[in-house]
Amino acid sequence: MTETLIPYADRRFQALLFDMDGTLLTSIESAERVWSRWLTHHGLNPVEILPRIHGVQTLETIRRLAIPGVDPQQAADWIAREELADLDGVRPIEGAAAFVAALPHDGWAIVTSATRPLAEARLAAAGLVPPPLFITAEDIAHGKPAPDCYVEAARRLGKDVTQCLVFEDAPAGIASGRAAGAAVVVITETHTHPLATEDPQIRDYRGLTTTHRDGSMTLRALASAAAS
Repeated sequence: MTETLIPYADRRFQALLFDMDGTLLTSIESAERVWSRWLTHHGLNPVEILPRIHGVQTLETIRRLAIPGVDPQQAADWIAREELADLDGVRPIEGAAAFVAALPHDGWAIVTSATRPLAEARLAAAGLVPPPLFITAEDIAHGKPAPDCYVEAARRLGKDVTQCLVFEDAPAGIASGRAAGAAVVVITETHTHPLATEDPQIRDYRGLTTTHRDGSMTLRALASAAAS
């Protein structure tokens, strides 16, 4: 762990809410291969657009591009099918598997802009345990950066969203967590450039665990990491 050793070490949280892509696993290779083919087909430069696709629902990204003659829903469906067929290179963020496997069943959720079939396929490809609760693109009318997804995740877990900790990696997701009133920590393993944010940042989950008491959780260093 790098930028901040143990973020929010003095706080107790009712639940931990995780974005998926770039936060628990990386699917950048797969997503950018599919999007590059689609963008090139429509005469657009992937280098200019790919940085804007992460952390946002595919349908919303296509709508914003406003390509003449392109039906956003049909395009989003095509991209979803292609991404589902291309899982090469999907892998967990360092330490993520052990970290989430140790969480209490009613104390965490995954909140992703991906569709449910794609989210489940990527999670399996990365070898991560399924969450007790999945909030996916189908569950929310207004995706990130709107707060709806994190508010809904907390509601379904029976928790107060302002007493939850959101793990994110992208600006849209960070804004979503903040707007919901949650604390936010940023995972930076997939970042190629520093992210301008006041939220604490850690590279990955190595050396990180939680302690549980009276239905709440606190972030702590693993005993082996604390001793080293």
